[in-house]
Amino acid sequence: DVELSKSNILLIGPTGTGKTLLAETLARFLNVPFAIVDATVLTEAGYVGEDVENILVRILQAADYDVPQAERGILFIDEIDKVARKSGNPSITRDVSGEGVQQELLKILEGTVSGVPPKGGRKHPEQPLTQINTKNILFICGGAFDGLDPIIAHRLGQRSMGFGKGAGEEINTDHNILRHVESEDLVQFGLIPELIGRLPVVSTLNPLSDLVLLDILQRPRNALIKQYQKLFEMDGVRLSFDLDALERVVEIAKAKEMGARGLRAVLETVMFEVMFELPGLQDVEECKITLDFIEKISPPTYSYSKKSALFNCLLL
Repeated sequence: DVELSKSNILLIGPTGTGKTLLAETLARFLNVPFAIVDATVLTEAGYVGEDVENILVRILQAADYDVPQAERGILFIDEIDKVARKSGNPSITRDVSGEGVQQELLKILEGTVSGVPPKGGRKHPEQPLTQINTKNILFICGGAFDGLDPIIAHRLGQRSMGFGKGAGEEINTDHNILRHVESEDLVQFGLIPELIGRLPVVSTLNPLSDLVLLDILQRPRNALIKQYQKLFEMDGVRLSFDLDALERVVEIAKAKEMGARGLRAVLETVMFEVMFELPGLQDVEECKITLDFIEKISPPTYSYSKKSALFNCLLL
């Protein structure tokens, strides 16, 4: 007699902390259809942009147009913070890409039977529509919510004004202040209370630590180091990295404050010249990336084949 219902999720965290990857991994383990939609292109029905109902077309396509399968999938709405209204107060003008989008999401998030065009696009009267029940579709909304930190700090009283600090106030030193988020902070940020009520699970992601970034470089199946090693194998060269060189890459990436995406930016800059110079070198068997190379003190260490080494000795 007990009917189980879903609990939609709101993920809050800095860029590059794995919000989208977390949802993808969850869908892969559960073996259910998964689709990602971007909230920045959504507008109210009738305006230029994508209708909010069109997000259901993505989950239908991910399920290969199998409606019962699509109705038990996971739909990840990315950049949900970009549809926030400009202040905590209701808009006095028509906000078709902000507050209007939030209002149109309400019934879809809670559960409704929605008619969507199978191929997407605008509805027209003679077009057959596919009916999708969103009652059991799990919606995961994610966003960086840049600017939420000072709102939380203000509520906690962790601020200072004037020339000196007040008697009962503390200066905020909590780097993971997002974990103290409450619904009133999200309302002040610009989400409407009705939308927050339909996202009962609010979870925050902390910035990635040095150890985690080091693991991301080496351990996953498609880790960046493994990708570069595969590229070098195409030229018949083994690629290796010293541990202190990888630690230095992590330090540079962390300073960029781009999360895991910063690792690729750093490695692309570091490996650019090596990847273009290597095909022109003869009989190179191994290339080792050292700390001195990362800091541009010396070139990488190359190991040559025995045949090439013998030839060089004869020339000397």
